[in-house]
Amino acid sequence: MTRTVLAIGAHIGDMDLTAGPTLAKLVLEGANATIIALTPGERGHPRLTPSEYKKQKIAEGEAFATAIGADFIVLDHSDGFLPDTDDVALELATIIREKQPDTLITHWKHSIHRDHEHAARLSERARFLAGLPTEGLGTLDDHPRHSVRTFLHAENWEDMEGFQPTMYVPIPDEAFYRWVSAIRHQAFARGETYGFRYIDYYTALMTTRGCLAGYPRACAFHSNPTPEVTKLAGP
Repeated sequence: MTRTVLAIGAHIGDMDLTAGPTLAKLVLEGANATIIALTPGERGHPRLTPSEYKKQKIAEGEAFATAIGADFIVLDHSDGFLPDTDDVALELATIIREKQPDTLITHWKHSIHRDHEHAARLSERARFLAGLPTEGLGTLDDHPRHSVRTFLHAENWEDMEGFQPTMYVPIPDEAFYRWVSAIRHQAFARGETYGFRYIDYYTALMTTRGCLAGYPRACAFHSNPTPEVTKLAGP
């Protein structure tokens, strides 16, 4: 059976950086992957206006997803003002029912960025709503209810309060280089917005986690230890 994975980030680029290498690996193994950004991340450029950067971010997110073989969805919520409401959770739950993922990846629940914390809570709420019997909830009723078996929190330098890895996913060379080739086309990842060297940081982090896990490279996630999680990690 083909695995289906949904990665939900607060902004375009969040899941590209943190879950991107794992998504590239899973796609190479035959999985279907979708990246969802709850906001474009349009307020993250010191020189471009939000409307200008929104267009750039959407183009970069689409290009990244295409390069690793994933689908891409961006919702039209406002960067820095992502609401933690049932309306947004229902939007996500509808996508979960449509895509029928067996694995969901999102932010850790504690962060220096409120949008990230909201994304984590919204993802958990959406997972719950997608599995409920529903009636009279609009587009949610258009698809059969669905239970997501595996729920993972990706490692993000902004979301480290209380984060403890419970699993490591080995990242083979082909997936790593596919990720590098894709992520380097995002301006913020190259350090062109506020100077943080995201690509260098996450490349070094994969090496560090690989040392701990016994692989050349690995990505760390937090989840309850279940048989499905073990399968995701793989040999």
